[in-house]
Amino acid sequence: MKALRLHRYGHHPVLEDVAEPKITGPWDVIVDVGAAGLCRTDLHIIEGQWEPIQHPSLPYTLGHENAGWVREVGSAVHNVRAGDTVIMHPLTSCGLCPACRIGQDSHCENATFPGINVDGGMAQQLLTNARAVVKLDGALQPRDVAALADAGLTAYHAVRKAADMLFPGTHAVVVGAGGLGHIGIQALAAITSATITVVDRSEAALELASTLGAHHTALATDDATVEKQVLDITGGGAHVVFDFVGERGAELLAPRLLRNRGSHYVIGYGGAVNLPTIEIISREINVIGNLVGTYNDLVELMTLTAQGRVTLHTAVYPIDAALDAIADLEAGRLIGRGILVP
Repeated sequence: MKALRLHRYGHHPVLEDVAEPKITGPWDVIVDVGAAGLCRTDLHIIEGQWEPIQHPSLPYTLGHENAGWVREVGSAVHNVRAGDTVIMHPLTSCGLCPACRIGQDSHCENATFPGINVDGGMAQQLLTNARAVVKLDGALQPRDVAALADAGLTAYHAVRKAADMLFPGTHAVVVGAGGLGHIGIQALAAITSATITVVDRSEAALELASTLGAHHTALATDDATVEKQVLDITGGGAHVVFDFVGERGAELLAPRLLRNRGSHYVIGYGGAVNLPTIEIISREINVIGNLVGTYNDLVELMTLTAQGRVTLHTAVYPIDAALDAIADLEAGRLIGRGILVP
């Protein structure tokens, strides 16, 4: 089968022929990939940022946002069968460790992470397991939802964690209305009552945000101007700031947009949060990390998607144009998510 493989950090991945995956365990599931999302994490993987954390053996197949149709299942699998349309939770969890026992799939002690530390879904087939597959509503197609497996799930997970704090009269500020952020805006509008303000450097992204539920927008020019505009809109700062960028200075601006006792939810990454400890304690502000999401988060997100309350904005590329898609993502030309179709 065809697969997009990374051979060396700092170099472009290569589309090449590899062996098809095989069922080796009772809980295995093989999926014919219908679509794989292209994520900024893929850029960080290519750069080598994930090597110290996940230590994948090169070469391997990229692609951690995947949806498709079940091809074959192991002997113990009963929740899906051949032909079912599915989206995959990013991790193949074990179900037995302490984290799994309380539903925190993302922190499974025995997980694999297709596309991060083992072969992923930028290929014609993907090996996953029964705990990772979510059967889709018949109206949903893989290319329309694939990127929700990570970008959507991560955005929804952060919003879901903060939802109890975002009651009527509160303010949520979203930094970055791109691939993750445009989903986060919709999740905020769907499950909270907060007033939503969106900050982005792209006027087109802000126009999209306004159609997705943002009440206010602020063009990211210089930090001082953005800070003043957001503090004016929110009457003194956000109760929660969702930073979907996490680098290039956004991670430094985000805490300045908070009111006292506010929370800075870090979703994008690549930079470093730098806060004096006296500011943290005197303002009683929180910095909260967010990693992917739970299986139940993904089920809830798919329910909102089937109801039409969350829509993924995409640019579709054939897998043999993957390098074009990567270049467009690097250059900031993508609005929404890039989708590779085998």
